[in-house]
Amino acid sequence: MNVNESFGDLLAYPLRSGLTIPASNRGSGIKMLNMGELFRYPRVPAIEMARVEISEYDSERTLLRRHDLLFARRSLTLEGAGKCSIVDEVDEPTTWEGSILRARLDPAIAHAPYYYYYFASPQGRRNIETIVEQVAAAGIRGSDLKKLKVPLPGLPEQHAVADVLGALDDKIAANTSLIEVADDLAASLTRQALDVSSRVALSTIADIVMGSSPSGTSFNEKGEGTVFYQGIRDFGVRFPSNRIWTTAPVRLAAAGDTLLSVRAPVGRVNLATEKTCIGRGLASIRSSDERPFTLFHLLKDSDEAWAPFEAEGTVFGSINKGQLASLRVPGLRPEFEGTLEDALRPIEQTIASVLGENDNLSATRDALLPQLMSGKLRVKDAEKVLEAAGV
Repeated sequence: MNVNESFGDLLAYPLRSGLTIPASNRGSGIKMLNMGELFRYPRVPAIEMARVEISEYDSERTLLRRHDLLFARRSLTLEGAGKCSIVDEVDEPTTWEGSILRARLDPAIAHAPYYYYYFASPQGRRNIETIVEQVAAAGIRGSDLKKLKVPLPGLPEQHAVADVLGALDDKIAANTSLIEVADDLAASLTRQALDVSSRVALSTIADIVMGSSPSGTSFNEKGEGTVFYQGIRDFGVRFPSNRIWTTAPVRLAAAGDTLLSVRAPVGRVNLATEKTCIGRGLASIRSSDERPFTLFHLLKDSDEAWAPFEAEGTVFGSINKGQLASLRVPGLRPEFEGTLEDALRPIEQTIASVLGENDNLSATRDALLPQLMSGKLRVKDAEKVLEAAGV
């Protein structure tokens, strides 16, 4: 594998920073991709974005195209500087903001999805880190990115590697869409069942445990003791991911309890999958009538209930146990009292199953990525791994 090519030699057009648009030109016009989308979507889809008005634009200088690579010029963290995403879909004219560098590769020699995966690999990330500068914020310069030495295997190999890794990402994306549909269905069923004219105190339908953080000396990342969540940092679509454990748990939640954020942003929820130690940023909400999914969706879809607590104070919103216990939430209409939980259960089981499959697919992709990029694993062998994973 040739590793002596400069990244700038692979470009079809010069690296370009995005536009700086005055506030008076924002709100309507064409889409503008910002840093939030770059960090949120490794493969940027055709989603609604902020809009800006610009007097003129052309496809090469100011508009994004499918398979453009996007690099974060600046980040508050060293890990974020130089973060690379790829444009997956464009449905209408879209530009990008000034804190982002766009790289458009020459398709005759470089397959952009391959380089997206390269910069996501440990090898590629280490390469980016060699050009990160720490000034007011961590950042990279386009002149340094162009000089960066990158691998240049043959074009067929680039396509083959990207196809293998892309198949896994495509399956993950399809599963994610399925989860979103299932989540919308569960929310719709819950809204139909609620009686908004008849509200009850949360303490009458649930047991509430406020979190309390154990000593920091008890923390570890080795899986020793009880998994610990301080707040929403580790929250996922449904379940938090395990990162920290404690050998001296204080306040506990049980599997099936709703984990509720009691500090800004107040009201975010996940479901506990095991016995869990909760810190000061969380509360455990347990259904008193064995309807955990009904309770979860009741709290998940109660944005109006949390709004006053986000507004209180000058900096951070919060809610205490007394306020949480007296929180008025909608009851269920009589005809749904015995049926909503039964309707929600299979939906939640499907979501849990698909999330588990996505975890396995992500782990497979992350294991294959450095092996393929380093040449230690052949594409044909990687394809066998995909077949075994049902992809």
